[in-house]
Amino acid sequence: MLAVAETDSTFECVLVDGREAWRGKCLHCNTPLLVFVDSGGSSTVTLEHIVPRTAGGTDELGNLGLACPRCNHGKGVRHDRNALTNPRSLEVVERLLEKRRKRWREPKPWSRPRAS
Repeated sequence: MLAVAETDSTFECVLVDGREAWRGKCLHCNTPLLVFVDSGGSSTVTLEHIVPRTAGGTDELGNLGLACPRCNHGKGVRHDRNALTNPRSLEVVERLLEKRRKRWREPKPWSRPRAS
């Protein structure tokens, strides 16, 4: 999840109660999301496979986004099974891929940014 946050321009590295986190927006609905850097943080962020794995989608960063559970689950129920055959599902996948491309930020060749 951290690698996805680093490559999504809506996310910024912040401190929350003295803990480093990435704050950004859901790929679907733009709801604010928070991903803690340490594994001890509870987070309600889900990893979105834009082209679902069941339709040949991969774990490459360009195919991954961060989403709120409501949106990710909704897409899974309505579109993932038919992602490449149903016109509406294909439209959703294409729209999300385009949104991810527009949000793309090249990862730093060094370690992730630190909150100041």
